[in-house]
Amino acid sequence: MPSRTLQWLSLVGVIWLQSINGTNTNFPAYSSQLKLLLSLSQLQLNNLAFASDAGKLFGLISGIALVYLPLYLVLMIGSLLGLIGYGLQYLFLANQISSLSFWHVFFLSILAGNSICWINTVCYVVTIQNFPSYHQVAVGLSTSYIGLSAKIYTDIVDAFVPSFPIKKAKAYLLLNSILPLLVCIISAPIVRIIDVGKPSRMDGGFIVTFAITIAMGMFAVISSFGSTSSRTMGSRLIGIGAFLLAPLMVPLAEKTRDAFRLKWWTDREGRVCDFTIDEENVAESVEDGMEQNEKIPEAQEIHVKEEIGVKLMLGRIDFWLYFFVYISGATLGLVFLNNLGQIAESRQCSRISSLVSLSSSFSFFGRLLPSLLDYFLSRSKHLMSRPASVVLLMAPLSGAFFLLVNGENFSLYLGTAIIGVCTGAITSIAVSMTTELFGTKNFGKNHNVVVANIPLGSFVYGYTAALRYRREGNGEARCLGIECYKKTFIMWGSLCALGTFFAFVLYVRTRKFYAQRPASSNKS
Repeated sequence: MPSRTLQWLSLVGVIWLQSINGTNTNFPAYSSQLKLLLSLSQLQLNNLAFASDAGKLFGLISGIALVYLPLYLVLMIGSLLGLIGYGLQYLFLANQISSLSFWHVFFLSILAGNSICWINTVCYVVTIQNFPSYHQVAVGLSTSYIGLSAKIYTDIVDAFVPSFPIKKAKAYLLLNSILPLLVCIISAPIVRIIDVGKPSRMDGGFIVTFAITIAMGMFAVISSFGSTSSRTMGSRLIGIGAFLLAPLMVPLAEKTRDAFRLKWWTDREGRVCDFTIDEENVAESVEDGMEQNEKIPEAQEIHVKEEIGVKLMLGRIDFWLYFFVYISGATLGLVFLNNLGQIAESRQCSRISSLVSLSSSFSFFGRLLPSLLDYFLSRSKHLMSRPASVVLLMAPLSGAFFLLVNGENFSLYLGTAIIGVCTGAITSIAVSMTTELFGTKNFGKNHNVVVANIPLGSFVYGYTAALRYRREGNGEARCLGIECYKKTFIMWGSLCALGTFFAFVLYVRTRKFYAQRPASSNKS
């Protein structure tokens, strides 16, 4: 099979993996039921949300394993960790096993959270290696599907599970344990590193994939509203499934085009088509027959500020500015989304699953936005640097937290949408920003240090929010009313505003570096 077809097939497999890899993002949809089933306090529930994020602290292990193990084995280890982490919790709630204490569930949540890192590591490496001329665009495009995970899981549960909260909580845990394993088994044969050979233009494939992705995002947002009947949810699920299969059109089109080119080349030379001829010679002859003025992009090295390791990075002011911006921006957004179930319950919002779907859909668009700008505006002199983009995203993120102080449901939905978009976009930008500021050689280690702020922020922010929740509820396990999170939102908004200032300082410090960078390098 031609390498270009395999390239696109690998991207399709990565998209499938990423779309189900955000198993921790559906936690808000069943957190209230889990709290009831396990008789947890708000602090204990927050600790479980933190445990899932704490799994990222051990993400470096997956990067080391990838050096010594084949890709498919790393994928299977990741899915098996999730199977154990979520599967044992499900069996406990289903009364199939006994004697699981809170701390057992806590460590199982860490294990399940770590499973995400293993699958992510494979997806990053395969995408970067298979699309050397478009790796930033391909990584951004594929990782956007993580933002859609919660939407996919909630649609499946709502379509097949009756509206009994306890059954839904069990269904989420069962689905979290089984679905990643199934998709890993399906994707393992096609998610592999390909010898791409000579760089070639892939604009048509990316445009089609972007169109499918945008259409899917619009469908996800629209379908987050309206009826929640099983029949309607079934239709939505079929729509999501169709959109996930649609990217297969690109590798199929590539295979058809390559077959046509091979036939055209052999006919032109007056020979009988021989399928044993060397593919490189065929490809070169085909290129000779194409228009000579069509420029082929080269796999250029990423323009980086400096190539440094973890120790040197920790001594840089830029790192600590970047670290604080992330922990007061994207991490705050993730903590809000982790607590969305409790926040909605405190405001007596009955459509928690719809709210989770909405946050997932807008997070999807947020993650996709930087990739779109990279691709379509990469040669523009007016394309903003990534630190400048972060400044513009942090400002509305701060405003969204203050908006949530208003008790109206409209404010809750609007604030959730803004937080979803900004959090997703900053998370996506951070992958490229770490590479540009600190280099590519030690990216795996450096970025794992950067994202270590997520479990740290998850614990600190979540713990203080839980204390405030208990205080406003007069020590009761359940708090109702806008006051439950009002002061928390004000504190988070103020902290995010401070993070906006530090983001501006980082932008000023790196402005000279980004001004020297070639515009076209965004696409490299």
